[in-house]
Amino acid sequence: MNISTDQKVINTIVEAIQDRKGKDTVVIDLTRLDVSNAQYFIVTQGNTPTQVAAIADSVRETLLEQTGIKPVNYTGYSNATWIVLDYGFIMVHIFVPETRNFYDIEQLWADGDFTRIPDLD
Repeated sequence: MNISTDQKVINTIVEAIQDRKGKDTVVIDLTRLDVSNAQYFIVTQGNTPTQVAAIADSVRETLLEQTGIKPVNYTGYSNATWIVLDYGFIMVHIFVPETRNFYDIEQLWADGDFTRIPDLD
């Protein structure tokens, strides 16, 4: 992928998250780090497991419709407190707040370049 394609995919994912009222969304650019298989992490949260699953479904469906891209893998639907969508170069992490605070992905990847996405009301 290239920068403009990456940005289009990221923008599509963010729009799909916002469509289901995802909150506290952060895009972490890992491209300058040599420690991750993914180039980007997108981290967001829903208030309940039902909302987390709805956000994940929205991302999967919207990305497939608009770009033809399917996830390489995904996991976490069974309890939906943390769903991960693996698109190879982008990993989307969708949490409930308690699980997000516990694992603190942003702190683990603090060396990345962060872009905070404003919440839509």
